[in-house]
Amino acid sequence: MLPVAILLLQVIAACLAKNKQAQLVQSQNRPSAAILMPAHNEALVIAQSIKSIMPLLQPQDRLIVVADNCDDNTAAIATECGATVIERFNQQARGKGYALDYGLQHLKEDPSDVVVIIDADCMVHENALGLLISHCVSAERPIQALYLMESQPNPSLKAKIAAFAWHVKNKVRPLGFKVMGLPCQLMGTGMAFRWVDINQVSLASGHIVEDMKLGTDLARINKAPIFLPEALVTSVFPPSDAATNTQRARWEHGHLSVILNEVPKLMIGAIKSKNMQMFGLACDLLIPPLAMLTLMCLIVFVASLIFGNQLVLLLSLGLLGCLLFAVLLAWYKFGQAIISFKQLCYAPIYALVKIPLYIKFFLNRQVEWVRSKRD
Repeated sequence: MLPVAILLLQVIAACLAKNKQAQLVQSQNRPSAAILMPAHNEALVIAQSIKSIMPLLQPQDRLIVVADNCDDNTAAIATECGATVIERFNQQARGKGYALDYGLQHLKEDPSDVVVIIDADCMVHENALGLLISHCVSAERPIQALYLMESQPNPSLKAKIAAFAWHVKNKVRPLGFKVMGLPCQLMGTGMAFRWVDINQVSLASGHIVEDMKLGTDLARINKAPIFLPEALVTSVFPPSDAATNTQRARWEHGHLSVILNEVPKLMIGAIKSKNMQMFGLACDLLIPPLAMLTLMCLIVFVASLIFGNQLVLLLSLGLLGCLLFAVLLAWYKFGQAIISFKQLCYAPIYALVKIPLYIKFFLNRQVEWVRSKRD
């Protein structure tokens, strides 16, 4: 009941959000920034990403690519595009977290005021970089951009449903919490940190959702991230089903691990310390992937239909109704351009198809970082 209630509250609050334009600090005297880009065999896409960033840099900024365990020409392409490239080779310590830590260790010799993390397959849109840097400094908190995944041309029904679920997770929910003055989760890219903050936490881990882990660590020191929807960073869903499944397993198994391992400790810590930032982040993390939440509500309803009394049945029906209302409201306000109502009606079937993925979490969960293949 709690995840559904939080989701519904977030969606309603997001619908009440007013359209405001964030102020961009255009001064040449703004703080210096280091854009850190971890890259593992990204030769196919990294040039586009770098080209979207270079025009946004000011003289005091620098773009550093961490070519991590690469066996292609990622480093050469990044150098040719104008980035500073550092290479790392360590097959025992694999994962994005280790690459980021290597980049931060490099920066310690001459740290910038702000560190911005951008993935090598992402496009940074106009003004996004300046907005992230200026708001990070003024708020003295980490800032998370709006990170959206775009579908391939002529997307399938499955791809449209996934894109809508991503939109709910990365735009609707954090926007709702922003309206309520609560923090958001880190999303892995489009993240800005003051050096004095990012230097207090450790990134050297092979955690498969290192962004969620980093967000919880920052919340513990009263530096929970703030959502900035005016700053846009985009990427594209993998074109192949195999790559998509690998990516999805990493995200969802990692998220479920965080729910089991981190959320209870965050809740207890937040209550003891009266830390509302930490409590808000714990509530947000408590919401499982939308497909799994749908399955949970359906299972509760069917179980109450078979085994429960009238009161239990009414409660489970109300739970299912609240979830349905939240999804439909999110679609009506934010998702009509992504998926039609008729197509959205197939979402429960999509949730059923993902049952093996969730069973695998309990029997043979993914615990190591695996990069999605490019095409």
